[in-house]
Amino acid sequence: MIDFNIPPSTGNETGYIQQAIAQHKICGDGEFTKKCTAWLKDRFTVSNALLTTSCTHALEMAALLCGIEEGDEVLLPSYTFVSTADAFVMRGAKLVFVDIRPDTMNLNEALLEAAVTERTKAIVPVHYAGVSCEMDAILAVAKKHGLKVVEDAAQGVMSSYKGRALGTMGDFGCYSFHETKNYSMGEGGAILFQDPVYAEKAEIIREKGTNRSKFFRGQVDKYTWVDFGSSYLPSDLNAAYLWAQLLMADQINADRLASWNYYHEALRPLQDRGLIEQPTVPDGCVHNAHMYYIKCKDLDERTRFIDYMKSRGIQCVFHYIPLHTAPAGKRFGRFFGEDRYTTRESERLVRLPMYYKLSEESLAYIVQAVRDFYRVSE
Repeated sequence: MIDFNIPPSTGNETGYIQQAIAQHKICGDGEFTKKCTAWLKDRFTVSNALLTTSCTHALEMAALLCGIEEGDEVLLPSYTFVSTADAFVMRGAKLVFVDIRPDTMNLNEALLEAAVTERTKAIVPVHYAGVSCEMDAILAVAKKHGLKVVEDAAQGVMSSYKGRALGTMGDFGCYSFHETKNYSMGEGGAILFQDPVYAEKAEIIREKGTNRSKFFRGQVDKYTWVDFGSSYLPSDLNAAYLWAQLLMADQINADRLASWNYYHEALRPLQDRGLIEQPTVPDGCVHNAHMYYIKCKDLDERTRFIDYMKSRGIQCVFHYIPLHTAPAGKRFGRFFGEDRYTTRESERLVRLPMYYKLSEESLAYIVQAVRDFYRVSE
């Protein structure tokens, strides 16, 4: 069986974890947490970066830092993971789902301004498959109406938009280092932001509402409870695992891009014949090969495709069920305007295996199986 995903591993993770154990510092904000944080700040030219226990928790921190309150409205796509919505629902916000673009599966920036009301507080663009939303247009709407922008860049580490790293353009950016992502610490994430005004409050929220970070820097002689917060900092063992991959970030990225490009070239004849649709990467966007998907004709064909690939020993999966169709989505939100593309396109999309060190032999076998399903020869 060719798995859909295998968590990334460079072979050096165990050594760094053993170092963390030997230093008797396995809780949060140890040596490896600091190394990873410094790497993120330097690599993506961002003033502040904090590792978190998950991207979900990074989004929750962003919602708190945005000051989201009961009755506020948040604009976001319905085609996303539940964490994008949960972080704001937990603050009492009303979700306003905006339709997606069929080419990138990203939030349709052209629909945003019409969805803004006097209660709108934030826009949450989701960079699907590591391909950027049209951030210039989104930021322009936000600036015009005084809205916060929280980038859900869970899939976007190492991707960029017009030379700017995803997660660094809005008020806050949130990364995921889950085992399914390009770089992993098992469960983990990060919150990024540029404005120093949020720095102290972010540290306090992340450290259970205490000024513990100041204490460890020697800025106060004892730490105490100063505000609300939670435990959002990960174990240094997790950070040690991640550090091994950040040191090889470019190699991992190049390896995944090679697999993505193999798929894209080998399957192009199927798109040329109108049998499938391939991913679109707009000008100005540099993606990170987080996933490779194709779009089938409809839901029935996709179901048959997944079953066929399974019979060939290949695990392929579909992705999100649109949130506005779920029980919680109906309770906590509403869809703005017409659902032209969200449901239709989500029912067509299927993801092919993609992970670090996916062999060319496996890639060739997968491509041949796709061709066989569509009865297309070499």
